[in-house]
Amino acid sequence: MALVKRTEGRLYLAPLVGFLLLFLGFPALLNLVYSVSTVSFETLRSPQISGFGNYVTALTEAAFWQSVWFSLRFGIITAVSECLLGLFLAIFLKPLLSARPVLMAPLMLPLMVAPAMVGLMYRLVLHEFAGPVPYYLYEWFGDSPAFLDYTNAFRTLIVIEVLQWTPFAFLLFYVAYIAIPADVHEAAALDGATGLQRLWRIDLPLMLPTLVVAFFIRFIDGFRVFDNVYALTGSGAGGSTTSLSIYIYQAFFKEGAIGKAVAASVVLFVTSLLVLAGLNWLSARRKR
Repeated sequence: MALVKRTEGRLYLAPLVGFLLLFLGFPALLNLVYSVSTVSFETLRSPQISGFGNYVTALTEAAFWQSVWFSLRFGIITAVSECLLGLFLAIFLKPLLSARPVLMAPLMLPLMVAPAMVGLMYRLVLHEFAGPVPYYLYEWFGDSPAFLDYTNAFRTLIVIEVLQWTPFAFLLFYVAYIAIPADVHEAAALDGATGLQRLWRIDLPLMLPTLVVAFFIRFIDGFRVFDNVYALTGSGAGGSTTSLSIYIYQAFFKEGAIGKAVAASVVLFVTSLLVLAGLNWLSARRKR
């Protein structure tokens, strides 16, 4: 009987495994081959294995490490900001949303817009010569910062990313917050716990798994950011807003250095995999 159940389970899993091998396994294997090969657009079908020179080329370029530094800072700052703001909104708006759940819909509107469209929209809104925001700042205060120049572009990108993706963190935290049993709060009130004590000693520990998951999801998404940054500022002056994904794009399409681009993408993939492994390790440790 047990053998039959194991066989049935394998049969149920076979389509999923086949799908993953076909649509994910084969491209991943091909990318590994390209990353250790001398290859161009003319030789895609017949790459020449040349060792780990592409990795050495990518890892010794200053532009690569500049893009890694940008992506790392961008991912950490946006993830922390979105989680803190999302947590505050989840707790602060709970009474209002419990009474009027329909208000949840407009709060989710930023998630409905494609990141590339968000980048194009803010590029028009913040344009130094044609944008309405600089225009009215000049009209009202006589001066306006150049939101997209070398000195301000990073901060502008941070604000735009946080504005768009805070609703994602807020939704996760709100669901986790309302899932806390009411009798736990009632018991804490009977024990004389203040609101701050209840938040610190009860709510946050119970919400910790959701907080960790939301942070890692937003960090990975911020670390590999491409579309909205590329649409808003591109690589920026002197490569100041070149994320790792933009570096890979430029190496592949503009330089034609396919091997180097694929090697850098493998580094990005391994980094994301390590972050996920860390998340799984923390989750397993908590369960113990």
